Amino acid sequence: MARIPDAFIDDLLARTDIVEVIGARVPLKRQGKEYAARCPFHDERSASFTVSPTKQFYHCFGCGAHGTAISFLMQYDRLEFLDAVDELAKRVGMEVPRETQQRNANPETRDLYAALEAAAGFFRAQLMRSDKARAYVEKRGIAPEIIERYAIGYAPEGFSALRDALGADQRRLQLLERGGLFSKNDKGAVYDKFRNRLMFPIFDRRGRTIAFGGRVIDPQDSPKYLNSPETPLFHKGRELYGLWQARQANQTLARLIVVEGYMDVVALAQYGITQAVATLGTATTADHAELLFRNAPDVYFCFDGDRAGRSAAWRALTAALPRMKDGRQAFFLFLPEGEDPDSLVRKEGVAGFEARLRAATPLSEFFYTSLTADVNLASLDGKARLAERCKPYLAQIPDGAFADLMRQRLRDLTGVGTPPAAPSTPPTPGRPRAAPAQKPSLVRSAITYLLHRPAFALELRPPYNFTELRQPGIDLLAELVLLVRERPEITTGALLEHFEGRDELTALQKLALVELPGEDKHLRAEFLDAIAQLDRQVLQQRIEELQQRQRSQGLDDTEKQELRELLQARLRR
Repeated sequence: MARIPDAFIDDLLARTDIVEVIGARVPLKRQGKEYAARCPFHDERSASFTVSPTKQFYHCFGCGAHGTAISFLMQYDRLEFLDAVDELAKRVGMEVPRETQQRNANPETRDLYAALEAAAGFFRAQLMRSDKARAYVEKRGIAPEIIERYAIGYAPEGFSALRDALGADQRRLQLLERGGLFSKNDKGAVYDKFRNRLMFPIFDRRGRTIAFGGRVIDPQDSPKYLNSPETPLFHKGRELYGLWQARQANQTLARLIVVEGYMDVVALAQYGITQAVATLGTATTADHAELLFRNAPDVYFCFDGDRAGRSAAWRALTAALPRMKDGRQAFFLFLPEGEDPDSLVRKEGVAGFEARLRAATPLSEFFYTSLTADVNLASLDGKARLAERCKPYLAQIPDGAFADLMRQRLRDLTGVGTPPAAPSTPPTPGRPRAAPAQKPSLVRSAITYLLHRPAFALELRPPYNFTELRQPGIDLLAELVLLVRERPEITTGALLEHFEGRDELTALQKLALVELPGEDKHLRAEFLDAIAQLDRQVLQQRIEELQQRQRSQGLDDTEKQELRELLQARLRR
C-alpha cells in the first residue's frame, strides 16, 4: 500500500488551523495562548482537554487522548486515515497525490463506489427524460438548483431499466447487486429494486454515493419510501440523509433539524433552512445521536404530534441522553395533525417554521412531562414511582451541570435524593500543577525547545558534534534534529505522532506540554546555547578519554597531537 508522502502531510498540517477544525465540533474557550474544553473522548466535569494553535496538537490531561488535526478527525468523526487527510486537504485547497489515493483505495470498494455513482448518474439522466417525473417535480415545487444540490433522479418503470443500462457485463452486474440496487424473485431472477420512484442518493461524509432512497410518484404505489438494504457501504442506523449537503452549505453548523422524509429535507433547503437531515426509515439510533451532536451542539427532532410520533420522539430522547454533555441541547417539535415540515414551510414560510422551532419543547421538559403523565405527584407512592422511573435514565447523562439540574428537578418534584455536597476548592482546571523539580539537563532542555519550535533544528549545520556524547537522551535529540531536517514543515503534533507506539512518546508528550515563556528569538538563543554547551561537553569527553589512556597505557604521536589541539580548543572557548 502506498504511503502519502511525509512532506505532503507536514504541509497539510502546517496549513490547517487545528483550532478551527476542533472548534467546529467541540466548544472551545481561550485560556492564554491555548484553548480548552471538556474532553470529547471521555466524560468529565472540568476542562482538561487543550488545543494548541502554535504546536498544532491537542491533548487531554484526563484520558491521554492526543494528536494532530488528522488524528482528531479519525477519533472524533470516525474517519479512516486517508478520508481524514482528504477532508483536511479539501478545507485548505490541497489535492492528495492522485497516485497515493489510487493505491490506498481498496479496488473492490473503489469499484463499488463507482458503480453506485454510475447508478446515480443514470437516475439523474432519467429525470430529465421523463415527462411524468418532471411533472411530479414541478407539482411538488422543487427548484432546479435543489434538484442539482441533492442530485435527485428518477428510476423508470419496468423491471430492467437500470440493469439494461449498466449491467451489461457480469462484473458490473455483481457490483450493482452488492450495492443493493437489484432484487431477486423466488426463481432467482434479478430485477431492478427501484421502479417508478423519485430517487434520492444518500452520501457519506466525503460526498460519495453509498445508497438510495426512493419515493413513490403514483399515490397507489407502496411503500411510500423505499431505502437501499444494508450493504458493505451502507448501514442505515449510522447514516443521515442530507448531512453532507448541510455541511457543505454551512461553514459551522449551529443546529441540525431531524425530519422524517427526504422531501422534508429538500423542501426546507429550498426555503433556505439548510440544516435539515433525515433518518433513513428507522428510529433514531445511538449512532445517529452521536453523529448529530458531533456535527452541531443543538438538535431539533421534528415528529408528528400523534402517539406514534411521541413514541418515536421518546426513542430519540433515550438515544440522546447519554450524549447530553454540557453545551449540547435537544428540542422536540411536535407537528400539527396532517402536517409535515414540507407542508408547514410552504404554508407558513420560513418565519413561521422558525417560530415553531423557537417554541420547541426542551429535552428536559419532554422527559419529565412523559414520565409524570400517569403519576400522582400528590401522593408519596406516586413520587416514589417517578423517582424509580427516572433513576436509570438520569444515570446515563454525563456528569456536568445538565446532569445536576436534571437531578435537581427530580428532587423538586419528589423530594427524593440529596443535594450534591458543596465541593472543596477545586484545583485549577486544565493541566495539573507540576511539583518543583530540579533544573532540567541540557539534553532535556534542547529536546523541549525542539518540540515547541521544530524549525530551530534548521539552524544547526552538520556535523552534529553533540551526537558523540554518551548521555541519556542524546540519541533521541539527534533523531529529532534529523527528522526536522528531513521534514522542514513538521509541526509539534506531527513530531509526536512520529513516536506513536514507542516508549519515548509519554516523556515527549510531557515536554511538549511544558510552557515556555519568552519570545521566539530568546527561545532560539537558549536552544543554540544548549547545543553549544553540549558540543563543549563532547570536547571535554574526548580530552578525558585521551588523558585516561595517557595515564594507563600512553599515547601514540597522533593521539598526543589530538590532545594538544583539543586542550587549545578548550582554552579558546
